[in-house]
Amino acid sequence: MKAQKKSAPNNERLAEIYRTAAQIILRKGYDATSVNDIANALGMTKAGLYHYISGKKELLFDIMNFGLDELDEEVAIPAKAIPDAEARLRFLIASHAQLVTRGQGAITILVDEVTALTPAQCRKITRRKREYFDYLRDLLDELKADGRLQDVDTSAATFCLLGMINWLSRWFRQGGPLTAEQVASEIVKIALGGLLRPESRAAQRGLQVVKS
Repeated sequence: MKAQKKSAPNNERLAEIYRTAAQIILRKGYDATSVNDIANALGMTKAGLYHYISGKKELLFDIMNFGLDELDEEVAIPAKAIPDAEARLRFLIASHAQLVTRGQGAITILVDEVTALTPAQCRKITRRKREYFDYLRDLLDELKADGRLQDVDTSAATFCLLGMINWLSRWFRQGGPLTAEQVASEIVKIALGGLLRPESRAAQRGLQVVKS
């Protein structure tokens, strides 16, 4: 549960604050980022920013929850409605990748800066991260039980997959040679090429040809 703010600020303004702060923290690191840095980037005074936040550590915690909320709402929950496991995995990888490229680092901070939280905050974020990890690993276990997954350890495969997706925010640039959609497509091809058995990939390609 998030700490109580001084007022009930506009959700869009909060989202802007979280994304802007995440981008600065991603570039400079948490310790090197000051509240003044964030306020200046937003065109606000420090006092104005404190109207929306309780402090730098609480802001980091809220950014992480914001990223995980987006991950739930735009990736995990819609994926659960897809009955076929391969199609579900494809959607999950693509939508997660596009969320990272759009989110300007809010999710990636979960990996790099969790040690800056209080112990209680860290436990809450770690629990939420673990729920998503377990969901993805369970999906790979389902594919493995169906004989559609390569002979890989699903825990190791889940860590590798999440690492590949989260690292996007380190190198992807808007306006570069690849769009966010193209990058997501490449991530899907690389991931599924390494995870699915050849016969399963061939069947998936055949399905795509029929659909086209």
